[in-house]
Amino acid sequence: MREDGLTRPVSPYGVSKLAAEHLCYLYCKAFAVPTVALRFFTVYGPRQRPDMFFHIFMRGLLRSEEIPLYDDGEQTRDFTYCSDIIDGVLGAANYPGSGEVFNLGGGSETTLLNAIALAERIAGRKARLKRYDRQKGDVRHTSASLDAARSKFAYAPRVNLEEGLARQWQWIQTLGY
Repeated sequence: MREDGLTRPVSPYGVSKLAAEHLCYLYCKAFAVPTVALRFFTVYGPRQRPDMFFHIFMRGLLRSEEIPLYDDGEQTRDFTYCSDIIDGVLGAANYPGSGEVFNLGGGSETTLLNAIALAERIAGRKARLKRYDRQKGDVRHTSASLDAARSKFAYAPRVNLEEGLARQWQWIQTLGY
């Protein structure tokens, strides 16, 4: 997904994100407020909200509970570790330009089933997945083009999925689940 690509959100969440981008642009052009909009791609890591997938998944692993899996697991995501997002936000905050949109992603795309297998290997446990139909408005594939963020403020994700999931697994074990 490139920043200049066609945007047609199919969920209320996606529409709200696009509306926020338009508001940033409006304030930049109409009132000279220096803004950039950032598109985060599937952020995960320690302190992740408890309603997000990897938190739900790892909590389920710890408790030996059933874990919901929507769709067939072949959907792909560009998973982005939280510290890479922080680096991107800081880079964008120091960027002298204005009125632009930038993707912040992890730099690689993988299926949800591959991510699950990796997390199972890290945890040394097998997940008890309970399958459900695809959720309405869920995008089948996401992958961030990072060219603009790389060239404009040297964004470069540093934490790969395996290392990031290992860090999140270590953290979630400290929560007392």
